[in-house]
Amino acid sequence: MSITTRAAVVESGGAPFTLSDVVLDDPAPHEAVVRLVAAGLCHTDLGVASGGLPFPLPGVLGHEGAGVVESVGSAVTGVAPGDHVVLSFTSCGDCRNCHGGHPAYCATWLPLNLIGGRRADGTGTISRDGEPLGGHFFGQSSFAERALVDQRSLVKVDPGVPLASIAPLGCGVQTGVGAVWNVLKPATGSAVVVLGAGAVGLSAVMAAALTPATTIIAVDRVAERLQLAKELGATHTVDASAVAPAEAVTEITGGWGADGIVETTGNTAVLRQGVDALAARGTLVVVGAPPFGSEVALDVNGLLGGKRVVGLTLGDSETQSFIPALVELVKEGRLPLDRLIGTYPFADIDRAVRDMTEGRTIKPVLLF
Repeated sequence: MSITTRAAVVESGGAPFTLSDVVLDDPAPHEAVVRLVAAGLCHTDLGVASGGLPFPLPGVLGHEGAGVVESVGSAVTGVAPGDHVVLSFTSCGDCRNCHGGHPAYCATWLPLNLIGGRRADGTGTISRDGEPLGGHFFGQSSFAERALVDQRSLVKVDPGVPLASIAPLGCGVQTGVGAVWNVLKPATGSAVVVLGAGAVGLSAVMAAALTPATTIIAVDRVAERLQLAKELGATHTVDASAVAPAEAVTEITGGWGADGIVETTGNTAVLRQGVDALAARGTLVVVGAPPFGSEVALDVNGLLGGKRVVGLTLGDSETQSFIPALVELVKEGRLPLDRLIGTYPFADIDRAVRDMTEGRTIKPVLLF
């Protein structure tokens, strides 16, 4: 039967999050009801809330949930009531990329996760006063005390790890880590550069520190974040407000350039500087997402030295194996996400948004 729960609703593009009672639809056979314990706040949530993407509003966002399974549909396998779960993106499970272990490139990824607001069959998951709301965000819409979650968004995790400490694994952290581990795959002695020391960038720094890379360079404009990057494994830092990043990287690497770069800022000018800082046969991974339609001019001849520019979604991770591995690293203290997290009561979601926007908190996590 349907469930009434408290959710943070965005009424229209640019409006604040407001707490409201909503009704979850009857769970489908492939869905579970999850009681949220924590949910990370991500820039993607803010981008959609601002009206920057065509997600149907009013709606309920949230895509870094973590909680406890309360009930499961008849077709759900792998989790049971009482299990602790991290919630991540969903996918169809049937297309070529899903079968190939790359569900982040699912043929129906955009409507299922980011802009559809409904299940694949077109039915809604959340309503208020009899009127449908945008929901099914990343298969979860986890800015709510309870969420109706698609089974492919559910990842069972070790119940011994506090859920508030691992909620960000669902999107931002796995994106930064996956950029390094799944795409760059640094070789022994290589140089890795991370452009932007936010949650995704610092996750990439921590990931690089667990590889054979011997030079890890963090680039940002905020001194406190550069200091934190150094504490998390960066061997060098570059203040982009004081020096040109490409020139600084070239100097640090003895003229060679970077073997791998993770671009997290979404700034096309920074992306161009990153390409210029690549070594021959180096790879730049584009993680930061500027507005739709953004373009960047590149020197074509400069690419002929074997440089590669690769786009990335959600770390190109297979969540059922990748996220539990990250949870184990958090548990062992080898992936110290606590250094990034600031916690807020769910009712203070707008304060969390302000603190994130103004740079006071790197990764806000809401507690229910």
